[in-house]
Amino acid sequence: TTVRVVAALIYDERGRVLVTQRPAGKSLAGQWEFPGGKIEAGETDAAALRRELHEELGVQVTAAHALLELVHEYPQQQVLLSAWVVDAMQGVPSGREGQQLQWTAPAALRSLPLLLADLPIVEWLETRQQAH
Repeated sequence: TTVRVVAALIYDERGRVLVTQRPAGKSLAGQWEFPGGKIEAGETDAAALRRELHEELGVQVTAAHALLELVHEYPQQQVLLSAWVVDAMQGVPSGREGQQLQWTAPAALRSLPLLLADLPIVEWLETRQQAH
Protein backbone atom coordinates (compact mmCIF):
# COMPACT_ATOMS: atom_id res chain seq x y z
CA THR A 1 0.00 0.00 0.00
CA THR A 2 1.26 3.50 -0.83
CA VAL A 3 -0.07 6.57 0.96
CA ARG A 4 0.60 10.12 -0.27
CA VAL A 5 0.90 12.75 2.47
CA VAL A 6 1.85 16.39 2.88
CA ALA A 7 3.79 17.84 5.79
CA ALA A 8 4.26 21.50 6.68
CA LEU A 9 7.13 23.44 8.15
CA ILE A 10 5.54 26.38 9.96
CA TYR A 11 7.92 28.78 11.69
CA ASP A 12 7.21 31.27 14.46
CA GLU A 13 8.93 34.65 14.82
CA ARG A 14 11.70 33.01 16.90
CA GLY A 15 12.59 30.47 14.19
CA ARG A 16 10.98 27.55 15.97
CA VAL A 17 9.01 25.01 13.97
CA LEU A 18 5.55 23.65 14.81
CA VAL A 19 5.15 19.94 15.56
CA THR A 20 2.03 18.08 16.63
CA GLN A 21 1.58 14.94 18.68
CA ARG A 22 -0.49 12.11 17.24
CA PRO A 23 -3.53 11.70 19.52
CA ALA A 24 -4.65 8.49 21.20
CA GLY A 25 -6.56 6.23 18.85
CA LYS A 26 -4.47 7.07 15.78
CA SER A 27 -1.72 4.79 14.51
CA LEU A 28 1.64 5.71 16.05
CA ALA A 29 -0.19 7.65 18.82
CA GLY A 30 2.09 9.71 21.04
CA GLN A 31 4.69 10.30 18.36
CA TRP A 32 5.38 13.81 17.06
CA GLU A 33 5.15 14.92 13.45
CA PHE A 34 5.04 17.97 11.24
CA PRO A 35 1.40 18.96 10.68
CA GLY A 36 -0.28 17.73 7.52
CA GLY A 37 -2.04 14.61 6.35
CA LYS A 38 -3.19 12.41 3.53
CA ILE A 39 -3.57 13.73 -0.01
CA GLU A 40 -6.98 12.78 -1.39
CA ALA A 41 -7.51 11.32 -4.86
CA GLY A 42 -7.38 14.05 -7.50
CA GLU A 43 -6.06 16.64 -5.03
CA THR A 44 -2.84 18.56 -5.64
CA ASP A 45 -0.19 18.62 -2.92
CA ALA A 46 -0.75 22.36 -2.41
CA ALA A 47 -4.52 21.91 -2.08
CA ALA A 48 -4.03 19.06 0.40
CA LEU A 49 -1.67 21.24 2.44
CA ARG A 50 -4.23 24.06 2.64
CA ARG A 51 -7.09 21.67 3.49
CA GLU A 52 -5.19 19.66 6.09
CA LEU A 53 -3.81 22.71 7.90
CA HIS A 54 -7.27 24.26 8.00
CA GLU A 55 -8.82 21.03 9.35
CA GLU A 56 -6.06 20.27 11.86
CA LEU A 57 -4.92 23.72 12.97
CA GLY A 58 -7.65 26.19 11.93
CA VAL A 59 -5.29 28.30 9.80
CA GLN A 60 -5.56 29.56 6.23
CA VAL A 61 -2.35 29.08 4.25
CA THR A 62 -1.87 32.07 1.94
CA ALA A 63 1.63 31.25 0.63
CA ALA A 64 3.76 28.09 0.68
CA HIS A 65 6.47 26.46 -1.39
CA ALA A 66 7.51 22.85 -1.93
CA LEU A 67 10.63 21.85 -0.03
CA LEU A 68 11.34 18.19 -0.74
CA GLU A 69 9.74 14.87 -1.54
CA LEU A 70 10.74 11.60 0.04
CA VAL A 71 9.67 8.00 0.36
CA HIS A 72 9.56 6.13 3.66
CA GLU A 73 8.92 2.41 4.02
CA TYR A 74 6.95 1.45 7.13
CA PRO A 75 6.34 -2.28 7.65
CA GLN A 76 2.64 -1.91 6.77
CA GLN A 77 2.85 0.74 4.02
CA GLN A 78 4.97 3.03 1.90
CA VAL A 79 4.61 6.77 2.51
CA LEU A 80 5.26 9.33 -0.24
CA LEU A 81 5.79 12.55 1.67
CA SER A 82 5.67 16.03 0.15
CA ALA A 83 7.17 18.57 2.56
CA TRP A 84 6.28 22.25 2.24
CA VAL A 85 7.36 25.48 3.92
CA VAL A 86 4.46 27.74 4.87
CA ASP A 87 5.55 31.27 3.99
CA ALA A 88 2.36 33.04 5.14
CA MET A 89 -0.89 32.11 6.86
CA GLN A 90 -3.85 33.66 8.61
CA GLY A 91 -4.91 32.57 12.06
CA VAL A 92 -3.19 31.07 15.08
CA PRO A 93 -2.59 27.30 15.04
CA SER A 94 -4.65 25.30 17.53
CA GLY A 95 -5.18 21.57 17.98
CA ARG A 96 -8.60 21.15 16.39
CA GLU A 97 -8.38 17.34 16.48
CA GLY A 98 -7.31 17.05 20.12
CA GLN A 99 -3.61 16.92 19.29
CA GLN A 100 -0.92 18.66 21.33
CA LEU A 101 1.06 21.41 19.57
CA GLN A 102 4.62 22.44 20.36
CA TRP A 103 6.94 25.09 18.94
CA THR A 104 10.40 23.53 18.91
CA ALA A 105 13.83 24.82 17.96
CA PRO A 106 15.05 22.82 14.95
CA ALA A 107 18.11 21.70 16.94
CA ALA A 108 15.84 20.16 19.62
CA LEU A 109 13.61 18.13 17.28
CA ARG A 110 15.62 14.93 17.72
CA SER A 111 14.81 14.97 21.46
CA LEU A 112 11.17 14.19 20.55
CA PRO A 113 9.85 10.77 19.46
CA LEU A 114 9.32 11.87 15.84
CA LEU A 115 7.77 9.79 13.08
CA LEU A 116 10.56 8.09 11.14
CA ALA A 117 9.21 9.48 7.86
CA ASP A 118 9.84 13.02 9.18
CA LEU A 119 13.53 12.50 10.02
CA PRO A 120 14.79 13.53 6.54
CA ILE A 121 13.02 16.87 7.09
CA VAL A 122 14.87 17.24 10.41
CA GLU A 123 18.13 16.46 8.59
CA TRP A 124 17.32 19.18 6.05
CA LEU A 125 16.66 21.64 8.91
CA GLU A 126 19.95 20.72 10.61
CA THR A 127 21.89 21.24 7.37
CA ARG A 128 20.18 24.61 6.93
CA GLN A 129 21.05 25.62 10.52
CA GLN A 130 24.73 24.75 9.94
CA ALA A 131 24.78 26.92 6.82
CA HIS A 132 23.66 30.00 8.79
